[in-house]
Amino acid sequence: MIYPPRCLVCGGLVESDFGLCGTCWRDTPFIAGLACDLCGVPLPGSSDGIEHCDDCLTTARPWSHGRAALVYRDAGRKLVLALKHGDRQDIVPSAALWMVRAAQPILKPDTLIVPIPLHFYRLLQRRFNQSALLGLAMARQTSLSCCPDALIRTTYTPSLDGKSREERFATLADALSVHPKRAQQLAGRRVLLVDDVMTSGATLAAASEVCLAAGAREVCVTVLARVAKDA
Repeated sequence: MIYPPRCLVCGGLVESDFGLCGTCWRDTPFIAGLACDLCGVPLPGSSDGIEHCDDCLTTARPWSHGRAALVYRDAGRKLVLALKHGDRQDIVPSAALWMVRAAQPILKPDTLIVPIPLHFYRLLQRRFNQSALLGLAMARQTSLSCCPDALIRTTYTPSLDGKSREERFATLADALSVHPKRAQQLAGRRVLLVDDVMTSGATLAAASEVCLAAGAREVCVTVLARVAKDA
């Protein structure tokens, strides 16, 4: 009665905690139907086989499969920005549930969930790593293992906003590494990388490469939101 459930996007009253009102649910671009098997972006039409988007056909991906819960626009963009910059950690349980549903076809019992890391300085500024929060919540919902500090960001990279695809990949080159004390946890494991947003895929590519170099058997990726060209 004191703190009634509120919509995660608009703050209106809803029936249960961590939910969306009818209007915001309609405005939230959940990805359903045909999607790229490597990055999760929605694709037109239907198919009984595995399909890839134009970006994944032209840019080699070091991971095996990828899924996204939302398109990065409208309420999807609001949710990501509220979590990332607005300290809205109450979004995490629902966001993780959506990500689990999207990633269900690529989840296996031996999967190790590994969040994309923040650099120490950026972690001090933000006070939390949204990808780690999502990864831990996904682990709780699936009973899978999660290693939130498996990777470390060795270079304090500038913001990637506004950078071209080539600049993003160049900026992320050699910016990530495996934590020396966690390397054995990756060896021979199937790794699921978790991040909040995928734009070009440069961060996930760099993380995938270091995981594979550490002996990971396979790497898949999942994100809360995928930037789409028509967004």
